[in-house]
Amino acid sequence: MRLANLDGRAVMLTSDATGFDVHTASDGAFGPGLPEIYADWAAFTAWAATATASGDVAIDRSRLGSPSPRPSQVFAIGLNYSDHAAESGFERPDELPPVFTKWQSSITGPDTTVALPPGGDTDWEVELVVVIGARAHRLAAGTGWDAVAGLAVGQDLSERVTQLRGPAPQFGLGKSFPGFAPIGPWLVTPDEVADRDDLELWATLDGDEVQRGRTRQLIYPVAKLVEGLSAVVTLQPGDVIFTGTPAGVGFARKPPRLIQPGEVLVSGIEGIGTITQRFVAG
Repeated sequence: MRLANLDGRAVMLTSDATGFDVHTASDGAFGPGLPEIYADWAAFTAWAATATASGDVAIDRSRLGSPSPRPSQVFAIGLNYSDHAAESGFERPDELPPVFTKWQSSITGPDTTVALPPGGDTDWEVELVVVIGARAHRLAAGTGWDAVAGLAVGQDLSERVTQLRGPAPQFGLGKSFPGFAPIGPWLVTPDEVADRDDLELWATLDGDEVQRGRTRQLIYPVAKLVEGLSAVVTLQPGDVIFTGTPAGVGFARKPPRLIQPGEVLVSGIEGIGTITQRFVAG
């Protein structure tokens, strides 16, 4: 199943170009938005298994929002690929990798124009995004996937000057400028992908490939990551987890390569789709 956020309403896709409105098709039982659906995810998925289309809705990508537009918590994971840890000058983490947040105000839909912060060095980080579908605390080992509603493509855009300045790093601030958390193009349930633990992800900047990896390379794969977070916090339906990025980020290059006004960043994940960011001077 694939669910899109079209003008704030949940739409179940029948193709990349069409779908049907969930609230209408369910006679008001579910929706109208995705946050309401996550709050009753088990009942919704049971209904969706036998749902039939009720009128066609055209999917205009310019009207798509994040598949989780108002998460109560946004978790971002650092150094979760060994090659990225190495390029960043850190050892591979033996325990749960570093966890920080991207503030909710930075979340946008899949195809956007992003203003580059003046005086900053803005970098790219393509990531698999996980959306939680059930309240979860202290999950047992091997049950992490049970709390997952679905997957999406995300960009953990990062302004490195703000992130690394000061007596201690400001990861949350450096990664939370407006538009710095695009997510989409839609939510894809894990059963829709060929192998939920081995998906290819990539990014291109102005047509040049800058990142490529596979989620099987995650130090903490999705299930273990969800379980590890739930050991401390209570995950809520609709919460978002940016699971980490593979090698290829710009600030680690010699010389560094950062995003410039006028450039276009395309990020994709196998079986899910792509998102596109165009950059302008801020």
